[in-house]
Amino acid sequence: MKNELIYFATALMFFTRIPVPFTIPYSSEIMNKSQKYFAWIGLLVGLINAGILYLSTQLFNLEIGIVLMMISSVLLTGAFHEDGFTDMCDSFGGGYGKEKILTIMKDSRVGAYGTIGIILLFALKFFSIQALGAVDLIKTLGIIILAHTSSRFISGTMIYTHQYVTDIDVSKSKPLANKPLDGVALLVGSISVLLSFALIPDWRLVLAFALAYLGKICMGWYFKKHIGGYTGDCLGAVQQVTEVLFYLGTMIVWKFI
Repeated sequence: MKNELIYFATALMFFTRIPVPFTIPYSSEIMNKSQKYFAWIGLLVGLINAGILYLSTQLFNLEIGIVLMMISSVLLTGAFHEDGFTDMCDSFGGGYGKEKILTIMKDSRVGAYGTIGIILLFALKFFSIQALGAVDLIKTLGIIILAHTSSRFISGTMIYTHQYVTDIDVSKSKPLANKPLDGVALLVGSISVLLSFALIPDWRLVLAFALAYLGKICMGWYFKKHIGGYTGDCLGAVQQVTEVLFYLGTMIVWKFI
């Protein structure tokens, strides 16, 4: 149990700004074993975001509530995944060939592709949540929790389905869980997704999950084609895109099914 707590705390410190009230050891092995709790961190972040949205809508309107929730999400996670998405847009948009793409990806500066990409991503996220909230706010709170949990689970499956691409500049590389664990670890992560589904029992949301996973498959194919696999920034991009796809998928199934 002590080791599992260390693994969870490592994932919590890696993906959020939530302080851990005790000192934990660090090693690449601990970082790798923490991957089983990636989706659980998504569940926690989703719960906090849903709570902030609900409280904000009691004080203001839905639109202001969504903006406040998005701000709190960025502060809570340190824009960790958003940064990965921005780097992915810049590198694949402005680079040609594996070496050039990876070089741009490691550049801390944000270019036109990254700026345009993150603006469009936030716009899609805002308007999709707004549309869902206008139909049923309470269900939307559950969908937000499910989207955060599912997107982190789906992003984590890249470790099992694709090859990690070593950074060209190891000195700048971020610590990353990049080696697949056994099936038990994958099961631990999937339990958090099942718990999220239990919050809003609507079988149609399975189709929204399928659309999000299809997005991961397409992105994985694209990454493999151009750089031979994935990097940490690619995982962040997959999380952001699949979260938005889950919202869009929910809109589709609510409208047509």
